[in-house]
Amino acid sequence: MAESLSILQSSYSSCFIDAHSHLTDEVFDKDIADVIAEAQRIGVKAALVVSENEAQFNKVISLADRFPEFVLPCLGVHPVQQDADQARSVNLKDIENVAAILERHHERLGAVGEIGLDFTPRFCKADDDKTTQKLVFTQQVQLAQKYDLPINVHSRSAGRPTIALLKELGASRVLMHAFDGKPSVALDGVRAGFYFSIPPSIVRSQQKDKLVSQLPLENIILETDSPALGPVKEERNVPANVTISCDYIATVKKIDPKEVRLITTQNAIKLFPKLVKFFAK
Repeated sequence: MAESLSILQSSYSSCFIDAHSHLTDEVFDKDIADVIAEAQRIGVKAALVVSENEAQFNKVISLADRFPEFVLPCLGVHPVQQDADQARSVNLKDIENVAAILERHHERLGAVGEIGLDFTPRFCKADDDKTTQKLVFTQQVQLAQKYDLPINVHSRSAGRPTIALLKELGASRVLMHAFDGKPSVALDGVRAGFYFSIPPSIVRSQQKDKLVSQLPLENIILETDSPALGPVKEERNVPANVTISCDYIATVKKIDPKEVRLITTQNAIKLFPKLVKFFAK
């Protein structure tokens, strides 16, 4: 892999990676081709597209089939699930088919995700919910380890327990997406070798501003979380906005945006080695 990175460095030094997105969301149904074309035009080489539930698995795989030059699929079950108009904490029934589906698709996946813990009180209403979330998370981490895949991790209101559980499980190939915990907690993840991805919402988030100022650039990756976490609240976010994250990180760290672009792309390829194929064409 080190040799491959060296050979390809000149080709990816001017490119971005969006390490976490939801491009199968219905808000993209009418214009996804245009959204991807615009991202490619400004230099986004690839986007990791995650799922939140089993119902989205086929959509993610189908999108990767439709845009193989841009989409790297990730399959996983999120800690918060939706029943009609009611959001709830995940349960074991939600992942009963995941093992078989990952067995079928693991060779083409960039990661297992979006998985993790979400202890937001309106979703996680009892200690039993926390226990079940940890079981669901653990089973999916173990599947990722079985297939030698990285994990794309959600940790809302649960940064410390998420990092602690990942360390307990021996997880090493970890992306902490849109981390909302304290920088001191994040640095515990850095010491474990974890990466942290920064969305465009950093421009309106004092917490993420503080986080970026303390995280080493060698542990930072870019993301958009499209269509959420854009620079303007409640407006649709798109992969092209990954440049906003890049420029803001450069401002916070007082370095050239080109350096941020290069290092974060290198970091993404190290964590998600299947990204190399997007640069080999």
